[in-house]
Amino acid sequence: MSLADQIVQDLKEAMLAKDEVRISCLRMLKTSIKNKQVEKGRELKDEEIQAVVSSLVRKGKEAAAEFAKGGREDLAKKEEQELEIFYKYLPKQLSEQEIESVLRDVISEVNATSPKDMGRVMKAAMSKLAGKAEGKVVSEIAKRLLSN
Repeated sequence: MSLADQIVQDLKEAMLAKDEVRISCLRMLKTSIKNKQVEKGRELKDEEIQAVVSSLVRKGKEAAAEFAKGGREDLAKKEEQELEIFYKYLPKQLSEQEIESVLRDVISEVNATSPKDMGRVMKAAMSKLAGKAEGKVVSEIAKRLLSN
């Protein structure tokens, strides 16, 4: 079953269960996927759908942090509940140690020696880590490794 089919199936189940949070979350996801399909003019592959999910996760984390800063714990909690739902459609996220290991391999592959090589390292790393790690975390670890 493709990821798109899984999302549709989960939405149907959420509607039958009258789970309002999941319904809202999955409708938002389905709309984002549809918008990307219209933009590309074709059906999306699972990897592209995972990129859409990753984008929603990143936005949700930012929103939760802003709500928490503003003292709106109720809205921050709602965002975190939505994040849990989105994470089900992403591959298992790698730990910092696993990301660092992949980055060390990439750095040696592209012969990177300084922070000037950051662009080449990130391009190669993100193709290997797509959906498995957030770009921000990968970037921070890569900067640390390149500055040593």
